[in-house]
Amino acid sequence: MRIETTRHLHCTVMRASGVLDHDGRVRFSARINAVWNWSAGPVLVLDLADLDFYDSSVIGVLAMAMQRMEEEGDGRIILVRPSDHLLSVLRLTDLLSHVELRDSVEETVAELMLRSGGRFPEPTTAILRGPPRDAA
Repeated sequence: MRIETTRHLHCTVMRASGVLDHDGRVRFSARINAVWNWSAGPVLVLDLADLDFYDSSVIGVLAMAMQRMEEEGDGRIILVRPSDHLLSVLRLTDLLSHVELRDSVEETVAELMLRSGGRFPEPTTAILRGPPRDAA
């Protein structure tokens, strides 16, 4: 399983590909925990469209994130391009009402930026200065 993670100002995008089985669940859950504080909330944008195979472990990953969000009282999970099968499973497990659905990662990131008023923090510039050259 491959997990590509991108940190944006208003969200963290995670694109998973390959096989999401028990081993993949452990890795994916650990990765979510590792990036938890990358955005306020957090806002996790999960693109699972390139998974070749997944079993019930996908529910375990989502449930773990949802439980932590509930415990901390904040956060959002946005699923991008979920398959019909995954939507069906989420409906059957009553998890569909706890996620948001979108068609595009890029549009989702742009929407989140616009909702925040398009504000970006001032860039931080560090200038390191040594002693003047002719000081002795």
